Amino acid sequence: MLLLTEADVKSVLTMPTALQAVEDSFRQLAEGTALLQVRQRLHIPGKSYLIYMAAADLTGGYMGLKIYSTSREGARFFVPLFDAESGRPLAMIEADYLGQMRTGAASGLATRILAREDARAAAIIGTGLQARTQLEAIALVRKLESVCAFSRDAQRREQFAKEMSVSLGVPVRPAASAEEAVRDRDIVVTSTTSTSPVVEGRWLRPGVHVNAIGVNAPHRRELDADAVRRCDVVAVDSRGQSMLESGDLIQVFGNDPSHWTAVREMADIVAGKVPGRTSRGQITLFKSNGIAVEDVVVAGRVYQLALERGVGQSIAMWQKEMGPRGARGA
Repeated sequence: MLLLTEADVKSVLTMPTALQAVEDSFRQLAEGTALLQVRQRLHIPGKSYLIYMAAADLTGGYMGLKIYSTSREGARFFVPLFDAESGRPLAMIEADYLGQMRTGAASGLATRILAREDARAAAIIGTGLQARTQLEAIALVRKLESVCAFSRDAQRREQFAKEMSVSLGVPVRPAASAEEAVRDRDIVVTSTTSTSPVVEGRWLRPGVHVNAIGVNAPHRRELDADAVRRCDVVAVDSRGQSMLESGDLIQVFGNDPSHWTAVREMADIVAGKVPGRTSRGQITLFKSNGIAVEDVVVAGRVYQLALERGVGQSIAMWQKEMGPRGARGA
């Protein structure tokens, strides 16, 4: 079995690769060549969580899951990857960076499909690690001319703006408030862990596209009710998972089936089964929770690239069945 550390993943995984893999994962869902199970949580009261979600990529020939623990000490992410035909274990992949890249790529894909073609000005609320890959992906699909960034820590947002200006080659300006960052922007990203809204609907200009990626719990939300209600198109990575986790939508839609039926899945938009944006003035929203098929397809690409480039460490487990370096079909 091949062991891939964070450093190994960073050495082979680029944002263009992640973007293509995430697009492929949604297309496979639409075509029925991918299988998906929603996130499950095991909680030890007062201690830690164990969270896991599984998927199969029948086109690539992989199945696996993302599994991670969260506690006061932080989070630890892994993707065990298996051969879909034989069930043989192929790799164990440290997956914090992988998750950041696939989450950024999902927003990049949504922006490419839903944002106006001439969108040039972006805003991001939250300046953590996820925020970096969000902007990286968006800058690949739109010719950004300016970015406004806000987070509660003034020193942190100023440092973020300096670093991302260099990284993107686009001016990134720290904003004094979330409202200042969001007003008159073409693309807005929320990347926080907030339990209460950080973006209000009255700040959103007609034609804006919003990626809300920061929270996936029913009691948390980043957008107020007005922001959600003003959206002409609401897209999600999984309607079923959103009905369990998307506090932004749950707290507005409740159990009303008419609202949830109108929510569009990214897989259907990618495959052309339902439309995305149909006019310049529409406000569009991608509410991202993250689904396992994104992780598994990206992990499969990482595994393939690692084999091609001789990256990673071979672990002597199931060697008799697996063959050297955990190669598939050995």
